[in-house]
Amino acid sequence: MQPIQGLHHVTAMAGDPRANIDFYHTLLGQRLVKKTVNFDDPGTYHFYFADATGTPGTVLTFFPWPGARRGTPGNGEAAAVAYTIRPGSADFWRARLGAAGVVIGQSQTRFGQEVIPFRDPDGMAVELVVSDAPAAVQYWAEGPVPAEHALRGFHSVTLWLDEVERTAALLADQMGYTAAGQEGSRTRLAGASGDIGLYVDLLHRPGQPRGRFGVGSIHHVAFRTVDDDEQLAYQLALRAAGFDVTPVRDRQYFHSIYFRAPGGVLFEVATDAPGFLYDETAGALGSALRLPPWLEPRRAEIEAALPDLRQPEARP
Repeated sequence: MQPIQGLHHVTAMAGDPRANIDFYHTLLGQRLVKKTVNFDDPGTYHFYFADATGTPGTVLTFFPWPGARRGTPGNGEAAAVAYTIRPGSADFWRARLGAAGVVIGQSQTRFGQEVIPFRDPDGMAVELVVSDAPAAVQYWAEGPVPAEHALRGFHSVTLWLDEVERTAALLADQMGYTAAGQEGSRTRLAGASGDIGLYVDLLHRPGQPRGRFGVGSIHHVAFRTVDDDEQLAYQLALRAAGFDVTPVRDRQYFHSIYFRAPGGVLFEVATDAPGFLYDETAGALGSALRLPPWLEPRRAEIEAALPDLRQPEARP
């Protein structure tokens, strides 16, 4: 059983589905590689934003629930997701975000790298980290962002925790992460790939309130495993270590197991295969509502209940 390679995807809750598409697809230039529904609650969409083909480590997904209450950030949850950008792209992104009315926070230096923080329309914290590290992503040539400035997959996620030791031990002892730095109250661990989605940051916030889940909250963080056999090995090992791990769930484009980390964050271990080309060609990704076979007989009912979506237009 090889160590976890890094992040597979991150899933969050949004409000207005059209605003969600406009922000991530049209402004940030991420391809909408899959438009489906929440398999557990097919009355809502499930959007997948990623690079051109949905490479693991680039995929940010959302369940949009119009009218739902906004979440409150706090301990026990993933509080921010960070993308990598190339050196020389910081001014481009400040200008692009500013022109769209996005309020950009004060730039920071974290582990020697510039970090540009901002929030999406639902208040979720997003960061851009300037790095020249390798990034095996597939550029979306039809997208609105030039290749030299395009997002280069995930850099990291930040977890807010009352105590970090047990979550750090889980990542290191059960998942193969290695220590990558300590800076004040922030502990960084690294996956094994040396590529995209490499880091998990644990931010120590003792005595602070726990988060309340809602619009703008991150629901779970998913980690990469190569195939079903390796996932089952992780399932057995995590259960043997005392974690309450779910049975394997078929998510059509990957298979998933879930469990709670000691600090309260919901973790998933997801397979790379079969991927997003399972039911669409590369050129057609995200162009139509896709349903799994067990929901296909209800297509008319499901489509009637979902909000209409305007087609996103390229931002100049």
